[in-house]
Amino acid sequence: MAWSLIPPTQQSQIARVDQIDVFGQTLFTILFACSDRPSEGVAHPPGKIIQNGDIIFQTSKSSQSQAIQLATKSKYSHMGIIYESEGEYFVYEAVQPVKLTPLQDWINRGENGHYVIKRLENADEILTQETLHKMKQTGEKYKGKDYDLYFEWSDDKIYCSELVWKIYKEATGIEIGKPGKLSDFDLTHEIVSQKIKERYGDNSPPLDEKVISPAAMFDADNLITIVEK
Repeated sequence: MAWSLIPPTQQSQIARVDQIDVFGQTLFTILFACSDRPSEGVAHPPGKIIQNGDIIFQTSKSSQSQAIQLATKSKYSHMGIIYESEGEYFVYEAVQPVKLTPLQDWINRGENGHYVIKRLENADEILTQETLHKMKQTGEKYKGKDYDLYFEWSDDKIYCSELVWKIYKEATGIEIGKPGKLSDFDLTHEIVSQKIKERYGDNSPPLDEKVISPAAMFDADNLITIVEK
C-alpha cells in the first residue's frame, strides 16, 4: 500500500512525485527513533480531537534516545507531523528513511505508549487548506531522504525535529522553537559522550552546528497542548 502526502485530486497541480511506501520497511535504530510495524492508521477520535498539522512527541525506547534525553534535559526524543488520509491518521517523520507511519504504530513504538500532541496557536486561522497543502508539498522534497546521524543543518539528510521545523518554517514562515548550537546541550554525561564517540570517532563534534531539538520545539511558546496520554 503506497501513500503520498498530496491527495490524488491535487497531484496534477504539482510535479509528479514518487509515492511513499509506509509498509514493509525496516527501521534502523538511530537517535530519535525506534522500531516500526505496519498496520492500519487511527480513525477519527470522538470530536475529531486531532487535526492536520498537529505535532506529536514521544519518548523512544532506544539507547540513543536516552542520550538525547540527557543532553537536552527532556523526556521527549522523537516527533513528527500528523496528517489525515481517507479518515485515518499518519505521522510524517524522519527515521530511516523519511516516511509516513500509521499513527497507532508510531504510538506503540514509544515508551509505555505515552505521547503528547501539540498544536500551533491560532492554528484554525493559520493552517488553512492552502497552507496545509503547502506543508505537504514542502514535506515531499524530504520524502525518502536518509536520517541525519550527524545533525547537519542541510537538506541532504534530515533528523526528526529538523524535518518538522523546516516544514513549518517554509510553509508558514513560523519558527517553532529557537534553533541553537550543539554546544548548548549537556554533553558531559557518560552515555552522551559514548554516543558522540560512536558518531564522530576521534574527531571533535561540530559544536557550532545549528541544531533544533525535540525539547526546544516541545517547549515552544507558540504551541498548545491538545492531548497527553
